[in-house]
Amino acid sequence: MNRLQQLETFGQSAWLDNLSRKFLQDKGIQKLEASDDLRGMTSNPSIFEKSISKGSEYDDDIKKYVEQGEDVGEIFRHLSVKDIQDAADAFRPVYDKTKGHDGFISIEVSPYIAMDTAPTIAEAKSIWTEINRPNLMVKVPGTEAGAPAIRELIASGININVTLLFGRGAYKKVALAYIEGLEARVAKGEDIARMASVASIFVSRIDTKIDKALDEKLKDPNCDSPKVKALQGKVAIANAKMAYQDYKALFSGPRWEKLAAKGAKTQRLLWASTGTKNKAYPDTLYIDSLIGRDTVNTMPPETMDAFRDHGTPKSTLEDDIDGAKKVLSDLEAAGVSLDKATDELVSEGVDLFAQAADKLYGALADKRAKILDGGLLRMKVELSGPAKDAVDAEMKKQSHIGAPRKLWDHDKSYWTGADEDKWLGWLDIVERELGNLLQLNKLAKQVEAEGITHAVLLGMGGSSLGSDVLSEVFGQLSGWPKMYVLDSTDPGRIATVESEITLASTLFIVASKSGSTLEPNILKDYFFDRVSKAGGHAGKHFVAITDPGSSLEKTAKQEDFAHIFYGDPPIGGRFSVLSNFGLVPAAAMGLDVKHLLTETQKMAVSCSRLAPPDANPGVKLGVLLGTLARDCGRDKVTIVASKALSSVGTWMEQLIAESTGKHGKGLIPIDREPLGAPQSYGDDRVFLHIHLAGSEDRPDALAALVEKGHPVITLSIEDSYQIGQVFYACEVAIAIVGSVIGINPFDQPDVEAAKVGARTLTDKYETTGKLDTGTPLFEDAGIAVYADDANREALKGAQDLNAALRAFYGRVGAHDYAAFLAFIEQKPSHQAPLQAMRLKLRDRKAVATCVEFGPHYLHSTGQDYKGGPNSGVFLVITADHKHDLAIPGRKASFGTVQLAQAIGDFSVLNQRARRVLRLHLKDTESGLKRLGEAVDAALQ
Repeated sequence: MNRLQQLETFGQSAWLDNLSRKFLQDKGIQKLEASDDLRGMTSNPSIFEKSISKGSEYDDDIKKYVEQGEDVGEIFRHLSVKDIQDAADAFRPVYDKTKGHDGFISIEVSPYIAMDTAPTIAEAKSIWTEINRPNLMVKVPGTEAGAPAIRELIASGININVTLLFGRGAYKKVALAYIEGLEARVAKGEDIARMASVASIFVSRIDTKIDKALDEKLKDPNCDSPKVKALQGKVAIANAKMAYQDYKALFSGPRWEKLAAKGAKTQRLLWASTGTKNKAYPDTLYIDSLIGRDTVNTMPPETMDAFRDHGTPKSTLEDDIDGAKKVLSDLEAAGVSLDKATDELVSEGVDLFAQAADKLYGALADKRAKILDGGLLRMKVELSGPAKDAVDAEMKKQSHIGAPRKLWDHDKSYWTGADEDKWLGWLDIVERELGNLLQLNKLAKQVEAEGITHAVLLGMGGSSLGSDVLSEVFGQLSGWPKMYVLDSTDPGRIATVESEITLASTLFIVASKSGSTLEPNILKDYFFDRVSKAGGHAGKHFVAITDPGSSLEKTAKQEDFAHIFYGDPPIGGRFSVLSNFGLVPAAAMGLDVKHLLTETQKMAVSCSRLAPPDANPGVKLGVLLGTLARDCGRDKVTIVASKALSSVGTWMEQLIAESTGKHGKGLIPIDREPLGAPQSYGDDRVFLHIHLAGSEDRPDALAALVEKGHPVITLSIEDSYQIGQVFYACEVAIAIVGSVIGINPFDQPDVEAAKVGARTLTDKYETTGKLDTGTPLFEDAGIAVYADDANREALKGAQDLNAALRAFYGRVGAHDYAAFLAFIEQKPSHQAPLQAMRLKLRDRKAVATCVEFGPHYLHSTGQDYKGGPNSGVFLVITADHKHDLAIPGRKASFGTVQLAQAIGDFSVLNQRARRVLRLHLKDTESGLKRLGEAVDAALQ
């Protein structure tokens, strides 16, 4: 008999703390059973991670599960269940030979739930059922939450390996839980003879922690150095020996004898963490010193090899018990608390196991990404210096608190504890929509069959922006309608759209979650009237997308719309692009909606609850953006998109601004600002590059910015149908940003303020026929200048536009941003001069700039401008309309409504003490030219 085999003669079973598929395939268990009398095995996430990440024997199975669309948690469950079943089958002869005393394989419940009783019970039962082997032990941590779980699981007939035990107090609790679980089975008339359990006391970690505390004591010149030094390397063994004395007391006496009479087995002590951490100690120390009857020693391979070679097999566990007691009393006398140390070790152990699980799932995520290759969005992060340090620290924090799990568990405490849990329906929307394609397919077939040539989406904000992206990214598909997204009350824009469509072959999609949003309702009224006057049944040309029970649903039923598609109430508008609000227009355009969702699902799986932050694209992006804003002042998210994806920035503007801009905090999205030289930028920027393969290469200007230390994050996709992956990753990211900067990302407390202001003005107009536009400070070449008292004071009595703008833009400082808020038709001839003005401002002031069109931006960046940081300088631009359009059933025209919206927003910006002017142009084209000259003069 070799030394390992001799352990059994002293009543101790040798188990192996290791598991890999290669080991199983090579018949490693059977070989060690024959050579060393191996009697059991334990596993943990760290062991699996090493096997999966360093070998290739799992790759075929991983590839199969990836292709089935499974997430890293599901993949690991498949892999581990197979390995544990195979190991249990290999140990079955030992189990049968020893009549259920040995021959066990252990697998643990998720370390993420170590502090939660009910989830631990549920997962242990699930594991037991799925593996379905009598010689399985489910590992449950010996935490406060673990003890009641152990009691319930033993009562349910599940063998338990209690793990992460250090202190004797915790050990006694779990031993009693085992006894109580057996008693509960007896009370139910169930068998207890087959039940088995071990209590795993971790040994070497105790010495590591205590020795460190003793080293601190030795720094005190007044300590009894020889006595303190004598304790080093002794405490863990003394603690284990005394735990064995507790074991003997617990499993004796009348109470236990009643159970033993029915065939109950004791809950054996198992010595875990028996490899020495301190190389100064003998490598077989924790085997040689703890050999005793009815115990198990689970050894890593190297420790097993060492003991086989030079261990000392003899009964030692009950040697010198008085000496063990003295070690513990001397430790207390030295001022080192063993109880405090073991409590800390439990907490640290849970964290270490969670970190090991993160590493395991991260390894699986890496393998999954390589298998998907071009099928998955890729992220590249270029970051250095203090910014990198800040992000790394936050990433560790988010890993520690389990950010992905808190997100998927709808844990509102992850944010502000308000109502965040009610707004997370978008997390699983892709899977739900894949099972709900029937009505969308019906719409697509109807559009095709009826020869629809144009589709017009009438919506605002989140109800329209996603569709705008899809229509621009994919363009008009052959044989399908051209999509127009009309999210403006500007009469020129409405007239332009009307002039390009054929009413008789146009489908109008009215999109409004609440059903009461002003803009889509009056746009619906306008076009419904136009179609009705053209003859035929108007309702068949209209489709509604709205939440159940809304006023729009009622209208759609009354006016006999062709279809009503319902939104999902737990999904806010800006998170709704992958719901019916984006998918109905996609179907009408002829997109392969199933393919779009299937491609998006790959990202949803990548962002799943068990994908750790550094391997979870959405969480990682959120940590980056949130930390760079909070800790580094880089709150201007500058979106640099490939030409084919240029419209993505408009969608992202709303997602970022409306989600984060509140309570004086927020990220400021900067869209369609062409890249400039490094000197054009302050140190408040982060650049988000969104790239589509096959389009233009990475701009050289980005490389120059990286050289200057600006953070650059690149999201790359290979195919247009992967745009859904960008949507999903960014939605997750912004949810995470909310937690990082400390706000609720799902409310929009300041959006309503501008609506109220506009509604007050338009209601008054319906009564009086007059709109209160205020009194201008002065007029200059057809441009009237308006300001409230505070902003008028800042103009220093200026009486012409050049002077006014010189004073106004003199208020722009470092880390500010300047926005042009234009309530005019959004078209190239208007965009060009505004773009020229913004670039002059950027280059001469080194500040971020925005060009926004109203009323579109009111439902988007308007939240940030009013509720976010007071770092914006706003120029509101309104204009007379050469050709206005009447709204059926109202006195107010579209031009009147648009002007009321501008004045309402201007008023709210003033109320929030923002730096703001309003310029009213009598003629838009000449006015923009004069404004450009004035901006240029002001910045000289």
